Amino acid sequence: MRIQRLTPRILSRFLIVSLAIAAASPVVFGIEIAKKPQAKKAQPVKKPYVAPVPRKRFDPTDGDIFDGEDPVVRQAAIDALGKRSGTIVVTDAGTGRILTIVNQKMALKSGYQPCSTIKIPVALAALSESVIERETQVRLTRRSYTTMAMTHAIAVSNNDYFARLGEKLGFDRVSAYARRFGLGEKATLNLDAEQPGVLPSVAPKYGGVGMMSSFGSDIKLTPLEFAGLLGAVANGGTLYYLQYPKSQQEAEAVTPRVKRELDIETQISSVRPGMMGAVEYGTAKRAGFDPNDPIYGKTGTCTDPSTYAHLGWFGSFSKMGDRKMVVVVLLAGSKTFSGPVASGVGGLVYKSLESQNYVAHVKQEPVAVTGIAGEDDK
Repeated sequence: MRIQRLTPRILSRFLIVSLAIAAASPVVFGIEIAKKPQAKKAQPVKKPYVAPVPRKRFDPTDGDIFDGEDPVVRQAAIDALGKRSGTIVVTDAGTGRILTIVNQKMALKSGYQPCSTIKIPVALAALSESVIERETQVRLTRRSYTTMAMTHAIAVSNNDYFARLGEKLGFDRVSAYARRFGLGEKATLNLDAEQPGVLPSVAPKYGGVGMMSSFGSDIKLTPLEFAGLLGAVANGGTLYYLQYPKSQQEAEAVTPRVKRELDIETQISSVRPGMMGAVEYGTAKRAGFDPNDPIYGKTGTCTDPSTYAHLGWFGSFSKMGDRKMVVVVLLAGSKTFSGPVASGVGGLVYKSLESQNYVAHVKQEPVAVTGIAGEDDK
């Protein structure tokens, strides 16, 4: 009886196993199961080999004309910049001669947002107008009791500090001093291709004069304009026309031309400690601090609203022998670019010239001539 009860279950399992075997084999127990014909796989079409096009590396010197430049300074700047998207301008603060412009296409454009480099002219303006003194403690925000004085504010590039200075000065005074310091006008005497920067006619819509005096909002600054201003800070207050010789003969015959006397010698003595502090412990410390031959510098970092390029500025000067040299670096494009990165590039220029004993080849500076016939010396 037990075998009879299990027989149907056993038979059903037997049938299931038999069908499974039949599915795997076309002939099982004499039963032939036809399989569906399988479509042939399409053979891949072999494409002809195309050699990859090598990617052209960016060359910042492409198109530069440098017959009248100082070859030692130019090579030092080229080596420091490398293949970065940027420009370097080096000038003689005592004469206004341009020693080199690497990536002239970029340097001669109508400018970029100055970022925190605008803090140098704002500091000079505030000191000139007796809004503050170097040791004045400025309350950084209305809701905070934190205060800061100028030297540390320049060294660490404190935005709140300079926004407060801009508010105290007002838009008209900030604009007037910026223009007097050479912003918004051509810096050179003999470079037709140079385009001037831009100064706004009204305060920025967003942030007002505070954003203008801390970030340089709505301002366009050129590396040449910044080099001219830093030359004046380096030499005690004389704003020279920058001159770009077209040949070595012209370079030897350069006669300094005074654009205007700024009357800021006293104010400069209050600004320089902050610029030295920036290199010693602040935003420009990648430039490398040497107490015997200090570099005075100011960085700037922001995103240019017109191009959306990440900007890294570094403006500086240092004494090399009897010559005071100005080095301005502007990097634009990569997200890795910043003022601190630009300061490292600028520091390489100084180190290269020092290692080559550049000062041994520097000739005595010619005597400056005030003004130019036919020019409106403001």
